[in-house]
Amino acid sequence: MKIIIDKAIPFIQGVFEPYAEEVVYKGGLEIGRDDVMDADALVIRTRTHCNEALLSGSKVQLIATATIGTDHIDLGWCRDNGIKVCNAAGCNAGGVANYVFSALYGLAARRGIKLADATLGIVGVGNVGRRVEDFARKLGFNVLRNDPPRAEAEGPDGFSTLDELLAASDIVTMHVPLTAETRGMVDESFFMRMKPGAFFINASRGEVVDESALKSYLDKLGPVILDTWCNEPHPDPELVDLVNIATPHIAGYSYQGKQNGTAAAVRAVAGFFGISDLSGFYPQSESADKDAVVLDLRGKTQGEIASIIQYNYPIFTDDFMFRMHPEDFERLRSEYNFRKEFYLE
Repeated sequence: MKIIIDKAIPFIQGVFEPYAEEVVYKGGLEIGRDDVMDADALVIRTRTHCNEALLSGSKVQLIATATIGTDHIDLGWCRDNGIKVCNAAGCNAGGVANYVFSALYGLAARRGIKLADATLGIVGVGNVGRRVEDFARKLGFNVLRNDPPRAEAEGPDGFSTLDELLAASDIVTMHVPLTAETRGMVDESFFMRMKPGAFFINASRGEVVDESALKSYLDKLGPVILDTWCNEPHPDPELVDLVNIATPHIAGYSYQGKQNGTAAAVRAVAGFFGISDLSGFYPQSESADKDAVVLDLRGKTQGEIASIIQYNYPIFTDDFMFRMHPEDFERLRSEYNFRKEFYLE
């Protein structure tokens, strides 16, 4: 068995060597046709685009992506050609929730914005959106949820239409997958329907947002927080300068999120190829300093909450480093010092 692995996936070096004839580590953008022709499995991140151009004529039977998203994989072509695809659903949900509230409370503190009784609208309430919802409710926000697939499956109670959410929300945060329906959904009409002065957060996929429309509505909006960008790894430098927090697609880069993503990918390969020794694989923490922490924020003032969250995740450091070197988008991601997650009681 030959396995090709994106070398930026943490905790995976040496895991498959006792079980595979050949294990090859390469940069995600560098994995090409010559590499995959005789490979049985690919273990990748979002930087490897798996489609007919890469895979046709290859031996690949399984693609395991250590990410939530699968928009870098042509799922239809893989299905039609007998290639199984596994993703790491929900692996970085906690890290993204940490990111959202660190950004939200950090900017509210800097700009003197009161969050008491604020309404937070979540667009896309899957694994990540659910975690954001849990944090928001524990912190006392009013929560609106928009998720048409869930509303159709579960019934409309508890869900809002997009029009209702945008009209009523003081904060709009995007957590949708990138699909034909969501690509470009945040357009001029979307921003026109938002409350003046509302926060806008996108930590889903860059292509969900029409960035030209966003630029034209920045004067209407309140703080804008972007972790994902069109044309990654080459984001629009003008937009980077214009928004209030800009980061290089690292919202989910927690230590626990990376453990979860790698574990899911390894277990997918183990299950497919019958490697029983790895069926329960989970990377061990390097030290207790990496363990997640539980925060009790009950009864705390907004200022105290902002200070505690910033202590656990100082998001403005990530913002500063990216603004200093936006051209180093990929390096900042690959060399990122994974932060430990925090949870709320």
